[in-house]
Amino acid sequence: MFLETLPPRSVITPIVRRVHLAFAATMQQEPLADLEKRAADARPVRDFEHAVAGDFGLIAEIKRISPSMGRMRYADVADTADAYEASPAVRAVSVLTNQADFGMSLDELAVVGGRTAKPLLRKDFIFDPYQVWQARAYGADAILLMANIVTAEGLRELSALAHSLGMAVLFEVHTADEIAKLPPNPRLCGINSRVFKSDDSALRYFGSKALRFLGVKKDLSIRREQFELIHQLPSGAVRIAESGVSPELVPHLRDTLGFHAMLVGTTLLMAPDGVRAELARFERQLAQSPRAAVA
Repeated sequence: MFLETLPPRSVITPIVRRVHLAFAATMQQEPLADLEKRAADARPVRDFEHAVAGDFGLIAEIKRISPSMGRMRYADVADTADAYEASPAVRAVSVLTNQADFGMSLDELAVVGGRTAKPLLRKDFIFDPYQVWQARAYGADAILLMANIVTAEGLRELSALAHSLGMAVLFEVHTADEIAKLPPNPRLCGINSRVFKSDDSALRYFGSKALRFLGVKKDLSIRREQFELIHQLPSGAVRIAESGVSPELVPHLRDTLGFHAMLVGTTLLMAPDGVRAELARFERQLAQSPRAAVA
């Protein structure tokens, strides 16, 4: 297990604790040896890195709940997967597998894998090798490793295991210090604009919930200026913008900053006129001016 010591007042700390408790119970129910056999029999790995490193597009997310924004307006997992499969804007699909805080599980990962031919990212709070084996056993083609919750040693060890199983690894960072923790020459780096650390994260999180209670759908936990950290990412990495993204941000993220893709969930799943209509807006933006050359 490679968990960092988390700040006591961070919003993410109780979430990780809940994941830890659920993880301990799961290990008792399904021994690692059984998982390893299932992983060996899983369908072949789809090339996640190749899918997101080409023309700018979306890693489209599926979840039923957002801790800061509440229940998604559109939470039909199978139909959402169908919409993502049909959209030319979607390069890969991200599936939350956390039950307590996102209303999802590994079973949904398997369901989505049966409805789309696009690569799947297991998005969860991964901090132990057992969870990497789980991801492959249930059909993931890539995993997310969060530098704010995993030690530097863990980032190295867990990514090495994932690569040995044929999976890609998306390293998620929020700060320059987290970028410094990454293993040498990471292939996929995501900058998350959501604030997780410090008392400020709690204020923004509970502020978002208060606004939601008043009927205002605004996520105060987003700081889009964090995308400027792209200039500090390792050279050669595929760069992905995560959280707080929208169709209107495509020109800035793609042409000005030089991201290769954007991971988007709440914007799609909370769209008043549905996922397909929001995907169409992304498709129109992506069809506009070609990406400018960025060093």
